[in-house]
This record gives sequence, C-alpha cells and structure tokens, in this order.
Amino acid sequence: MTPDEYCQDKAARSGSSFYYSFLFLPPERRRAITALYAFCREVDDVVDETRDPGVARTKLDWWLSELDRMYDGAPQHPVTQALHAHLGAYDITRSRLIEVVDGMRMDLDQNRYLDFEGLALYCRRAAGVVGEMASSIFGRTDPQTLEYADRLGLAFQLTNIIRDVGEDARIGRVYLPMEDLRRHGVTVAEILDGQHSDRFVSLMQFQTQRARECYRQAYALLPAADRRAQRPGLIMSAIYSTLLDEIERDGFFVLDRRTSLTPIRKLLLAWRTWVTGRPPQIAAPRPEPGR
Repeated sequence: MTPDEYCQDKAARSGSSFYYSFLFLPPERRRAITALYAFCREVDDVVDETRDPGVARTKLDWWLSELDRMYDGAPQHPVTQALHAHLGAYDITRSRLIEVVDGMRMDLDQNRYLDFEGLALYCRRAAGVVGEMASSIFGRTDPQTLEYADRLGLAFQLTNIIRDVGEDARIGRVYLPMEDLRRHGVTVAEILDGQHSDRFVSLMQFQTQRARECYRQAYALLPAADRRAQRPGLIMSAIYSTLLDEIERDGFFVLDRRTSLTPIRKLLLAWRTWVTGRPPQIAAPRPEPGR
C-alpha cells in the first residue's frame, strides 16, 4: 500500500462527512487534502483510542517528532510521507500542524470548559487551523479567506460538539461551557446521566444559534474571488448545517443517540453545492420566549 493509498483508506474508513467535500477536487488537490485529513485522524485517534493518558501523551510527542522529520525531509509514517509531497505547493506550515497536536493534547488535560473563550481556543486548534490549511489546498488568493476558514472551522466544531454531547459524556467529557450550563439551569451530573429536559433543550437551542451565527459570519468573510475555489468547504457547511437542522428538528435528543445524514443525502448536498457554488441557507434565529 502506497502512502497515498493509506491516507485514502484512512479517510474512507472514517465515514466522515469531510470525505464528500474531497470528491470533486482535481487529483493533486484531492491527494493533498486527503493526506492532511489522515494526519488529523491519526492524532485524534491517539486520544480517542488510547486508554492511558501517559501513553497518549507519549504518542503525541512521537507525532511532534515526526513533524520535525517530515520538514527535514525524512518522514517515517505513511501519512507524513504522503503529506510531505505537498508542503511546497500549499501553505501547510509546521506551526499549524503543531496546533492540531496541541488541540488533541487539550483533550488529555481537561474535560470541562468554564466559558466560551476557552472552548473557542480548543475549536481553533481542533478545526480552525485545519480549515486554514485546507483553504490553501482548495485555492486561496485573498488573505481574508483565512478568516473565513477559521470561522467556518469553529462552526464545524461547535456542530460536532452539539451532535456528540451524549457520546462525549459517556467518556466523561463535557464540552458545553459551564457558564452556559449555569445560565440554563443544567448540571454536569444531568449531562453525564443523560437526562433530557426542557432546560437541556433550551441549552442546546442556545448552542445551535451560536453555531449558526458562526456559519453566517464565515460566509460574510468569504471573498467573492475565492468562492468558487472554496466550494469544498461550502459542501461541508451544507452537510453540517443540514445536520444541525436535523438535530433541532428531532428535539435535541443527543444524549442517547447520534443524529446523522445518509450517504446519499450527503452526496446530493455535495453535488448541489458544487454546481451552484453558493453557501447554504442558515435557519433564522428563533425569537426568545415572550417576544
């Protein structure tokens, strides 16, 4: 198996919605984004699949050393061997890849976030910086596209957090900011116990509106000159924003189940967005009670 084949297999087996955004890219760009995605999956799997935090830290340290080897021209892992071929063509910097590893390390060091500011830093490292690198692979000519990509990455990560509340709680993680739980009268114990309530629904509606506002801000930041090239990111936003709509439509029952879209629906959303080149419509904010 070649390094590119390894990355392709890693991306395909993940079942991620990101895979659908790669389908319409030219071969060279598709290989680059697939290698980048495979790197992110590898370091994410370290945290998700390693029970011993000490072992996980050692593995992440190995990946940091592997980044040094890659930028020195001697990568050892199939993912970094595949990624190395694209470093010169795209803005895949060492500092950004280190940020990704730092984001995974945050999962080992904390499982609660006091406020949105702290959560936003995690989202920046886990998704925003990846969006910046992806925007270069897709084709970026305007520096403002970096701001768009970072904001879109925040929206994606917030959507992931909403979808995975129950799944994360079962391994002791609560990404929803503690200040938001207090504001809506929800306790950490209720989240960990999977207790669905009207208060929990109110909390999730607040999180959903925050995520949607991030999508709107991202679209406003996307320069017209780069809109066509950035269609893969818009494909992802179409899939993720539709997923957010489905979660809300289902009543935010995310504590005991995981809402997902069918592959054919993702493919249709991807095709439609690629053809039109337009950002998806984002649901309008709901009026607050009593207004």
